[in-house]
Amino acid sequence: MALRRRGRGKAPTTKPGLRVAVHLQPDQLAALDAWIAKLPKPVSRPQAIRAILAAGLSVLDGED
Repeated sequence: MALRRRGRGKAPTTKPGLRVAVHLQPDQLAALDAWIAKLPKPVSRPQAIRAILAAGLSVLDGED
């Protein structure tokens, strides 16, 4: 007999396998926060990390 899932709790917001946890050193976190503070419109840490990753990948794409 299959167990029935109860409709309790928050529904998952991401698909399995799409979440990545990254541990930052205190100096890296301070540098990230300083960069966020310099932005015209501050963003969250995850948004900042995604923006930095996208910028870095676009630079690497240009290096053929």
